[in-house]
Amino acid sequence: MTDLEKKVRDKFRFITKTLIEKELTITTMESCTSGLVASLLTDTEGASAVLKGAFITYSNEAKIKQNVPADVIEKFGVYSEETALEMALAAGRAYDADISVGVTGTMGNADPANYDSTPGEVFFAIAGRDGAQSYHISVPVQDSRFEYKLYVAGAIADEIARVM
Repeated sequence: MTDLEKKVRDKFRFITKTLIEKELTITTMESCTSGLVASLLTDTEGASAVLKGAFITYSNEAKIKQNVPADVIEKFGVYSEETALEMALAAGRAYDADISVGVTGTMGNADPANYDSTPGEVFFAIAGRDGAQSYHISVPVQDSRFEYKLYVAGAIADEIARVM
């Protein structure tokens, strides 16, 4: 296990334990992380009490089928803070979760199917009962797809910890 992986796993262990203690629920709608955030949440025993469910919406079509407005994707692009926010809100509505996460972006290579694809640019949002916030990060070049996903999951973990 790399130092990055250990650090990110430790963050999610803390998050899951805190959610359990506070009796808060969480859900995700993930694109570029392909479900890694939900997976990391469930690596801690007792996670079934807090993770209500999750969506992996890798394609635009999948996002739209899960109630991300097509007009938001068309107007702002699939890789945008607006789309990440709508992903978080749609997931939160679907599962009535206390905290919901949406994440979209481009990892190491450009996406030929979407004009707004810029490698290393990731957008995510975290929504709670009292509001929502979107974020943009530029991911430095990583050695593998898994390391890109870990890096993004670590950034998301930092923000989830702030809103709990």
